[in-house]
Amino acid sequence: MKILETARLVLRTIEAADAPFYLELVNDPDFVVHIGDRGIRTLAAARVHIENGPVRMQAALGHAIWLVARKDSGAAIGMCGLIKRDSLPGVDLGYAFLPAWRGQGHAFEAARAVVGYARDTLGLARLLAITSPDNTASGALLEKLGLRFDKIVHLAPEDPGTRLYAMQLCATG
Repeated sequence: MKILETARLVLRTIEAADAPFYLELVNDPDFVVHIGDRGIRTLAAARVHIENGPVRMQAALGHAIWLVARKDSGAAIGMCGLIKRDSLPGVDLGYAFLPAWRGQGHAFEAARAVVGYARDTLGLARLLAITSPDNTASGALLEKLGLRFDKIVHLAPEDPGTRLYAMQLCATG
């Protein structure tokens, strides 16, 4: 299901058929370093994770992390969307892109559309985002979007520290 469209991109719900792309993305070395090793090593495991993660969240909350595809080719290039984690007090913006598509403005384009969706369609008053402390590129992108560093949080007992960003979207909500 299409969620958003930008000048170059389509953001849509991810489905089991997207497992090959998903498997590649979550095993990208930068994904593993900055986001974490999901332990997904097979197409079957990728399909299960898609169903139990984004598909379930979309059905329950009306938002999730969405697949980002190029409009011109339909190629899946990354993911971007809104996640509700038990470890955070609100909804957060998340994104990840395959290496070949980084540095071309795709993450900013997709994330800007998602911020607008969070504000205008969902009516969220506040939006969060998290990065690993050494992911300076992601931190810079969040600040370009208008999020500001808030504090270091520990999302799990073994978490050495994660940078939490926040932005006010609406006066009420």
